[in-house]
Amino acid sequence: MKKNIILYLLMIVCLFSLVVNAADKIVLNYWTHTDDNRTLIENRYIKEFEEKYPNVEIRRVVNEASKMGDLVLTAFSANNGPDVFNLPIEQEYGYMINGRVAPVDFRALGYSSFDELKKNYMENTFGPVTMDGNIYGLPLELTNWAIFINKKVFRDAGLDPEKDFPKTWEDMVNISEKLVLRDGEIITRRGFDFRYPYYLVSFLPMVQQLGGDLLSPDGKTAIVNDEAWIKALKFIKDWGPHGKNLGSPTYVNARKTFNKDNNDIAMCLSGLYQEGRLRDDNPDFYNSGEWMVVPFPVFENAKNNLAAAYYGHYLMVNSQISNEKQEMAWKFIDYMLSHPVEYLKKVNIVQPTQDLIESKAFKNMPYSNVFMEDLARAKPVFLHQNGYQFERYIKEAIESVMLQGTSVDGALKYLGLSIQEVLDEEY
Repeated sequence: MKKNIILYLLMIVCLFSLVVNAADKIVLNYWTHTDDNRTLIENRYIKEFEEKYPNVEIRRVVNEASKMGDLVLTAFSANNGPDVFNLPIEQEYGYMINGRVAPVDFRALGYSSFDELKKNYMENTFGPVTMDGNIYGLPLELTNWAIFINKKVFRDAGLDPEKDFPKTWEDMVNISEKLVLRDGEIITRRGFDFRYPYYLVSFLPMVQQLGGDLLSPDGKTAIVNDEAWIKALKFIKDWGPHGKNLGSPTYVNARKTFNKDNNDIAMCLSGLYQEGRLRDDNPDFYNSGEWMVVPFPVFENAKNNLAAAYYGHYLMVNSQISNEKQEMAWKFIDYMLSHPVEYLKKVNIVQPTQDLIESKAFKNMPYSNVFMEDLARAKPVFLHQNGYQFERYIKEAIESVMLQGTSVDGALKYLGLSIQEVLDEEY
């Protein structure tokens, strides 16, 4: 009887211990976008971090990049946002403005101040995520886009890729007309196509090349320089199926098909990370020397020599979670980001630390100099608390002129009214 009582008490103690341990366990939900190369190394980082902190469980949730904005927005609207997440900064900015993300806990990262943290990174890395003296995210990647070229497709059309690559947008049209193949009205080989629907990164800089902008300097008036917008929208309309029929949002993303080297795309717009995906998707093509990277074109007689805008995917922490979870979330982020060389070599994304940019690993990456030179003539991506909504309005304008035959003037008028209505509600 005595033994049974002792065993019973031991069982109670064990059960109580399990309940306490379960209650003490910190579970962090980490949402990020699809990238097979990054998944491999981050799953390993998660395992290592959980071994280092046995009371922590990291649940990594992956979705397509194009869906992430809506998914995160819906989750936060229901006050059920992920504990840790990353999005392009133009989508994250609204979460900063509305207090939905927590400032970086520099002490959890082992720094004595934000100034000490900033010294380890390229200048202006934290400009987009700094507000009221606080930093709100750490860069998973800093990215800009340039033009990838398949040399074989150029030569197949009788072009010399080293000499005939497009320097201007007018060149891009002329060259694409020589490269394109069609079956009736269906394009079977595109010369080039745009990155739909990331218009703040690539289309807005085209408008800015012509002297236009989305908002006035004081942020109160939509659409600066109608003439610039009309020219840019006319260019994109002429590009589409109701014009020269060179490309369209209805076709598979050019970046996704480029790596296959199956003679259906000559040029695409992408970042340095494309090289890592090309290496893994098609090592024969990667090692063939039959591809190259050239700068982002400008319009003839452009007023501003601008490249595609650069943006960052910043890792952020939900401000609604407990202080204990926030501290652990920053420790987890810091652990992942303590491997910048591996991120570069395995994923080809740049975490802009001073050491990495000056390293041989970075300088030896094919065409890294092209990306750095374009970065020097690029603006940061447009940031506004309603930037995500504004990009959707630009998407509507572009798709209406390309696919529905809407007049450029009509599309621009509706775009301006839509954005102005949002601005007027703010002031």
